[in-house]
Amino acid sequence: MRWQGSVTAMSVFFPLDTAKSRLQVDEKRRSRSTPVILAEIAKEEGFLSLYRGWFPVISSLCCSNFVYFYTFNALKKVAAAGPGKPRPSKDLLMGVVAGVVNVLLTTPMWVVNTRLKLQGVKFRDEDLHQTHYRGIFDAFSQIIANEGVGTLWNGTLPSLILVLNPAVQFMFYEALKRKAGKGGKKISSAQIFLIGAIAKAVATTVTYPLQTVQAILRFGQYKGDGKGGLMGSLSNIFFLFMDRIRNHGVLGLYKGLEAKLLQTVLTAALMFVVYEKITSATFKVMGLNKKMKH
Repeated sequence: MRWQGSVTAMSVFFPLDTAKSRLQVDEKRRSRSTPVILAEIAKEEGFLSLYRGWFPVISSLCCSNFVYFYTFNALKKVAAAGPGKPRPSKDLLMGVVAGVVNVLLTTPMWVVNTRLKLQGVKFRDEDLHQTHYRGIFDAFSQIIANEGVGTLWNGTLPSLILVLNPAVQFMFYEALKRKAGKGGKKISSAQIFLIGAIAKAVATTVTYPLQTVQAILRFGQYKGDGKGGLMGSLSNIFFLFMDRIRNHGVLGLYKGLEAKLLQTVLTAALMFVVYEKITSATFKVMGLNKKMKH
C-alpha cells in the first residue's frame, strides 16, 4: 500500500522530476530556481512537456516500489519472528537487501524510461543527441539491437550504491516514528508528514551526486566523448564526478537538487500519509468484518 501512495505522489509532483532530469543530464542548461526552469520548459516545448515520459516512469515506479516494499516487509516479518527488538540497524540492513533486489530486477525499466522522458527535449548541450522510440517496447527492442543487452543495466553500480538512499530514509523514518509513538502515543498525519519529509531530505542530500551520475549513465546519449554506453564501473563513475567538478565545480554535482528535494520530500511525505491512512482504514474494515462474523 505504501507504493500506491508513492505512485500518487509522484504523479502529483512529476514536473519537479522533469526539471531535475534536465539539469542533471544537460550540462549546459543553467541552474536556476525550480519555477524558472519549469516556466522555461513549458514556454519552449509546451506545457505537456512537463509530463513527458509520465507513463513509463509511473510503470517503472509501480514495479520498483512493488519489488522494494514487499521485499522489505517480507524481511521485516522474518526479523520480527526472530529474537531481539526492532532497531535502526536492522531496518537499515533490510532496506539495503530490498534495494539490491530491486536494482537488479528493475534497472532495465529505469534506463528505458530515462530515454523516453528525455526524448524530444530541446537540449542546450550539443553533444547530446535525440533518441527515436515509438514506446516502451520499441525502446527495449532498439536498445538491445543497437547497443546490446548490457546497456539495459547502465548505471547499475551507482544504483546499487544508491540503495542506501531508501535504506537511510526508512532507518530515519522508522526510528523517528518509534520515538513519536513512544508510550503508545497516537501519531498524527502532520507528524507522519514531517517525519517522512525529514527522512527523505536527509537521504536525498547525502546521495544526490550519485543520482546525477546515475542519470547520465542511464541516458547514455552523447556524441563522441566516450560517455555513451557506460556500464557504471568505478573508473567511469570517478571520471563523471571529476568531469562535472572540472566544468561546474563541486556544486555542479548538485544541479537540480532544489527540484529533487521539493519532489522527493513532498512525494515521500505524502506517500507515508497515504500509506498510514490506507493501513488504518484497512485494519478498521478487517476489525468490522471480524465483529460481523461473531
